[in-house]
Amino acid sequence: MKHVALVVPLFNEEENIKVLIAAIKAVFEKLPYTYNVILVDDGSRDRSLQVVQEIALQDSTINYISFSRNFGHQNALKAGLDHADADCVISLDADMQHPPSMIPEMLQKWEEGFDVVYTVRKNMDGLSPMKKRSSSAFYQLLNWLSEVDLEVGTPDFRLIGRNVLEVLRSLNEYDLFYRGLVKWVGFKQIALEYEENMRFAGKSKYTFKKMFRLALQGITSFSIRPLYAAAYLGFFSTIASLLYFPYAAYSYFFGHVINGWTSVIVTVAFFGGLQLTILGIIGIYLGKLFMQAKGRPLYIVKETNLYGRK
Repeated sequence: MKHVALVVPLFNEEENIKVLIAAIKAVFEKLPYTYNVILVDDGSRDRSLQVVQEIALQDSTINYISFSRNFGHQNALKAGLDHADADCVISLDADMQHPPSMIPEMLQKWEEGFDVVYTVRKNMDGLSPMKKRSSSAFYQLLNWLSEVDLEVGTPDFRLIGRNVLEVLRSLNEYDLFYRGLVKWVGFKQIALEYEENMRFAGKSKYTFKKMFRLALQGITSFSIRPLYAAAYLGFFSTIASLLYFPYAAYSYFFGHVINGWTSVIVTVAFFGGLQLTILGIIGIYLGKLFMQAKGRPLYIVKETNLYGRK
């Protein structure tokens, strides 16, 4: 009998855990698969870990990994994938927005021969207008600047087969962006549309700051086109600045130097900002190299009940 592992990152989700596990159990009661759930506690400050531990004492299908601190959603996903031992792995969030009822359809597509079954959010009614616009802009910008092609509304709700799992485990990247990585590795993939549920309890942990950081992470992890864009900007700015020389010469010879102070200030401010932007882009890439060279682990496991360890 084939085995399925479900990886669920947790960060302050104590009110959602029991509901999620009950929904998963209800789904697998009707399926011819064995399964286990790996709940990765990403340094929660509420009772998430305690709730999971209480359930795990009574249910052998429930496993947990607890981090020593908060390492981030993508690193929590990596920990789950690193510790999963199954024929396929399904990742989903704990807040019930990713419906477990989709699992049978995902498994059916996997049985048909697809190595990756990823999902695309069909409805965006639960998002604020600002988040809708920012999400759409992010995917468009990512597709334009990088070598991957992600549909708008592609979350970390997917199934990956054992062969893809082994490839993802072998990657040694500091800044993880699994939405792009799964597309990048290739294999036979198919998308399924789904209706996103409302969050069962609590608030979204993805603040604008975290979303912006994830966007930068995704773009700079899959392309060096921003560096080319910075070079082009510098080149065209230099050409444009040459157009200012005739005006400067005219002002010098005809005594209008004082009258031109506004244009000088604007020009200096513009090029100063442009230089800082270009240096910032270069700095991001250098920072990635610096952090990658350190070779620090992407997460630290404080405790787990996997493999008989506590």
